[in-house]
Amino acid sequence: MRVFYKSLLAFFIMFGIYSPSSAQEVLTKQEAITQMLDNNFGIQLAENQLDIADNNQDILNSGYLPSLTGNAGANYTKDDQDVTFRDGESNSITGAETTRYNASVNFNYVLFDGLGRFWNYKSLKEEYNLSSLQARETIELTLLQLFTVYYEVARLTENEQVLKQTYGNTQQRLKRAEYSFEYGQVNKLEVLNAEVDIVNDSINLLNTRQLLENAKRDLNVVINTDLDRNFDVDTLVDFTNQIQLENYVNSADANNVNLLQAEKNITISDYDYKASKAVFLPSIGLTGSYGWNEGNFPVTSFATSSTTTGVSGGVSLSWDLFDGGRGITTTKNAKIQYDNQQLVKEQIKKEVTRDIYNARGNYQNRLNVLDLQKKNISTAKNNFERSSEQYKLGQITSVELRQSQVNLLNAQTSSNLAKYDAKLAELELLQLTGQLLNIEF
Repeated sequence: MRVFYKSLLAFFIMFGIYSPSSAQEVLTKQEAITQMLDNNFGIQLAENQLDIADNNQDILNSGYLPSLTGNAGANYTKDDQDVTFRDGESNSITGAETTRYNASVNFNYVLFDGLGRFWNYKSLKEEYNLSSLQARETIELTLLQLFTVYYEVARLTENEQVLKQTYGNTQQRLKRAEYSFEYGQVNKLEVLNAEVDIVNDSINLLNTRQLLENAKRDLNVVINTDLDRNFDVDTLVDFTNQIQLENYVNSADANNVNLLQAEKNITISDYDYKASKAVFLPSIGLTGSYGWNEGNFPVTSFATSSTTTGVSGGVSLSWDLFDGGRGITTTKNAKIQYDNQQLVKEQIKKEVTRDIYNARGNYQNRLNVLDLQKKNISTAKNNFERSSEQYKLGQITSVELRQSQVNLLNAQTSSNLAKYDAKLAELELLQLTGQLLNIEF
């Protein structure tokens, strides 16, 4: 049983803890952003929607251009005819044939439609601007998702290093306890405690490595690359200057993407309301045609054949004086929709202000927690070093040494968590102020 235990421990050491690893590429923050913008499915869908809105705002979809249609036809008739002419003569024909051919090009253009076309065209322009803001919102939210996963990879990477160091310290303690036991300086309990601790450290390290692999796959999904791609990440974190951050907060009303979308929706509703009034005005149209007609007739007709070509044109006016009240109802509803968008904007403004206050408070709190965690690391490290010296002198037990070691481990991992939590809180605040896409990472 003792041999089996040592073999199992050696397996953990060789393959689970210190398995050889080749140098890996470093996926920088900027590279991750670039790959996300190029490959992320959600962003590609948003860009396609923007392209559709761009097509819709084009002059080809405005109604300002005329329509031009071509028509052509042929007709054949064969029948029996009995004809009596004015001079009293009569004639009978069996199988009288008549053929007619025609072709024309027709032109139609609306000169005036009550300004409905004008306001609809302006509305399509604003629809494009709204789609652009929606695409921006998608990019911002995807960027937050990216860094949530990226910093999780960074946190687990640093935790892995901390756990390696913890494992190394426990391994040294085990060797020391085994030597001391062999020379009769300590009892068997010291060796057993060290063996239990090194297995626990091995398990913690293996679990952290598995979580790290999972987090890397999550990041590969966000940037849409090979799931088996392996890499290291940049663990350096810089925070935005506090004065600059306050300036961003003060200008949030003009930059927050949700408020900007609300403004666009108000503008679109205003244009829709104005367009609905076109029903009360006349419509003036211009028509034109160039045509050719040819006919071949039987002897019973006054002419045996006829060919005509010519141009025709005209101006028409149409005024729907009363449509049963549908136009009035549509205009009233459009006005209500406009008023609703004003209310929606006020609601969004209130919610955004609340979210910014909450995000700023969370950010400041997490910075304070980070400062305390850094101080806690210094205290825990000093305590572990003193405990290690006292353990070597036999002044404390291995249990007390282990407790100081666990305290240091918890302080280091908690500090890692606090650092990345603070940075994510900052990014959330920057997104709410509309500045997430304007900073350097």
